[in-house]
Amino acid sequence: MLAVGQGVWELLREDFSDLGDAGLWLRACVRLLVAAVLGGALGWQRECEGKAAGLRTHMLVALGAALFVLTFSSMGTDALSRVVQGVAAGVGFVGGGAILKLTQQGQIKGLTTAAGLWLTAAVGVASGMGKEIVAILSATLALIIFTTLRRLEPWLTGENERSALPREPEAPPEGARNSSQGEDFSRPA
Repeated sequence: MLAVGQGVWELLREDFSDLGDAGLWLRACVRLLVAAVLGGALGWQRECEGKAAGLRTHMLVALGAALFVLTFSSMGTDALSRVVQGVAAGVGFVGGGAILKLTQQGQIKGLTTAAGLWLTAAVGVASGMGKEIVAILSATLALIIFTTLRRLEPWLTGENERSALPREPEAPPEGARNSSQGEDFSRPA
């Protein structure tokens, strides 16, 4: 019975050998935690705006990207390069699901959400690679873009000036009737 217990212990020790010393364990925890917190900050902002991809989605994207990078970081730059490419493509696919084309209005919605998810994955990759300062700076800039530019957009695009100008009433279509006054606009007065 003792031999079986020792065999099980050896198998468990081998399976958990990737933990190494306490320094590696702490480093992995910090990187994953930074990724989750920064993804959460980006997701919280999107959640407050009522967007489809919110807190949990952004946290999971950042954490997943960091996990992929951490898992393959010891296998060399070639493997890591492929992992980063896979993360970018995979999150692009997820972001594609957030994009919606409204055919009646001819509008496309969800582009900012898709771009935000893509950036959140990049923040996770940076965190997983140990570039926490770059990740924090990028997430901060993204929050500024999400919040500040939304308020400045009307002035940047000139829509604010157009909405302030008085609009001329549109002529009713030919054959239309103003039902409230019983007028027939199809015949000349």
